[in-house]
Amino acid sequence: MTALTEEPAAPPEAPPPPSLLIRAGRELRRTPYLLLLPGIAWLVFFFLVPLYFQAKMSVSSGSLESGFSVTWAWDTFSEAFKAYDEHFLRSVYYAGVATVLCLVLAYPLAYTIAFRAGRWRNLLLVLVIAPFFTSFLVRTLAWKTILSDSGTVVGFLNWAHITDATATLGLTEGDRVLATPLAVVTGLTYNFLPFMILPLYASLDRIDPRLHEAARDLYASPAATFRRVTLPLSMPGVVGGTLLTFIPASGDYINAQLLGTTRETMIGNVIQSEYLRVRDYPTAAALSFVLMAVILAIVTVYIRRAGTEDLV
Repeated sequence: MTALTEEPAAPPEAPPPPSLLIRAGRELRRTPYLLLLPGIAWLVFFFLVPLYFQAKMSVSSGSLESGFSVTWAWDTFSEAFKAYDEHFLRSVYYAGVATVLCLVLAYPLAYTIAFRAGRWRNLLLVLVIAPFFTSFLVRTLAWKTILSDSGTVVGFLNWAHITDATATLGLTEGDRVLATPLAVVTGLTYNFLPFMILPLYASLDRIDPRLHEAARDLYASPAATFRRVTLPLSMPGVVGGTLLTFIPASGDYINAQLLGTTRETMIGNVIQSEYLRVRDYPTAAALSFVLMAVILAIVTVYIRRAGTEDLV
């Protein structure tokens, strides 16, 4: 009988030197910053640098012909705000109303897509983002036809006497809807509605369905389940959607220009006019910074009141 011989065991591998481990750890910690570098460079060159020149222009004096020089004219900010305070208030009001309308319209739709759409979910999501396939300007111009005096929509509103109620509230004038505050708010609501739906859907879609089943097992009614489970867990989407709607709507000028009149002028229209028509660059820059400060203050208070900073 042949004796079985065991093969000699391989010698254990030598541990890597400490210097190599330290170098690998440094490279591992450095990798996230290297991945963030392109995004940081983009923000610096296309946001911070223009913001710096904008701030420099806001405290300058002069004209386009003679040139502008920094004179630290801080009174430009106070004078700009005093001259156009009504436009600031109107912009915040229109944007706030449009944001509330977007939330009321978007939440049921996002809820349906997240929990009830089934195999139609992808199709409904495509329909939500379908307006982005066309220009913002074209979409707004389409509302001039939809809200025209001889259109079907205005005819129905007049037949149902809805325009009588909106005229009492100061939203329309007589039987007209176009060139009124209601038309501007309608345009804002339509154009920014997808920005409300998508964060809401993302937040609702992350809710575990077993939580709803547990609520039903505890004999919770559908209303109680929504109030105690669905709504609190969807608050990040509510906060994110309202911010994505309110912030761009506050500075919008296309809807007021195409669907309203000079009585519905928003602060975005004033800034555009100061830049392109009046060519008063320091005032336009100061108005831009005041608008940014107003929006930042509103957003800060809103986030603290909402009780969450976990945006989608």
